[in-house]
Order: sequence, then C-alpha cells, then structure tokens
Amino acid sequence: MNSVAALRGQGWAARLWSRNAAVLLGRNTIVSIVMFLLGLALLWLAVEHGGMDEVVATGLTFLVATSLHYALGRAWIYRGTERKVLPGYGLFLANALIGLVMTVALFALLMRVTPLHYLVARTLVSVVAGLAMFLSNAILNFKRL
Repeated sequence: MNSVAALRGQGWAARLWSRNAAVLLGRNTIVSIVMFLLGLALLWLAVEHGGMDEVVATGLTFLVATSLHYALGRAWIYRGTERKVLPGYGLFLANALIGLVMTVALFALLMRVTPLHYLVARTLVSVVAGLAMFLSNAILNFKRL
C-alpha cells in the first residue's frame, strides 16, 4: 500500500486509526479466525483423541497455527513488505513465542480460577494475545503501520 509511506510521518494514534490499519486488521482477523479454528480443531484432537495434557497441547497447536499464519500473512495481510522471508519468519516466531507465553499463561490462569471449559478459555485468550501479536507484527516486523 502506498499509504504506508504517508503514515510514517504521522503519530501513533493516527497510524493506528488509519484506513490502512483497518484493512490490515480486517485481513488479519480473517486469517486469524481460520488459523484459530484449525488450531482449536487440532487442540481438540490432541486432547480428546490423543490424550495430551491440555496446556501442552495448547502450546503445540498454537505454534502449528502460527507458522501457517505467517505464510498467509506474508502473502496477503502484509503483502508488499520489504522484510526478507527468513528474517521475517524469525521475527514472526519470536513474536509468536511472546504470544505463546501470553496464551499459555492466560489459559492456565483461566483454567485454575474459572470453571470455563478449556475450549472457551482458549477462545477468550486468543482475542487478547491475537491483538497484541497483530500490533507487534504490523509495526515492528512487517512495518506496515
């Protein structure tokens, strides 16, 4: 998007409330929902049919979905980024690790202090972690905001 260069001179608030940010967030939301549902299905399979611990399975399925998210994100959400593929993937994974810690910690907390079903808890946690990772990737990794 040509508007990215124009946004550089603006403050953070203007950049975050721009049309460009809305388009990126919309695309990211679509990809995130699809990857989240895939991760949720994998989580259900791992726990219900694989006998895996819920917290361990949450971490593993999160990483699988996140790696697929990068491929779709690079091709569609943040297309036009000048970041090279491997360094971009490295930064995306570093960001994902922060998201993983946030996801697993919040998930474990919800599982301990609430009677929520593990799939509901995972869904709630995904909203918080997902927005944090979107902002980090859009601003720092792909430099599209």
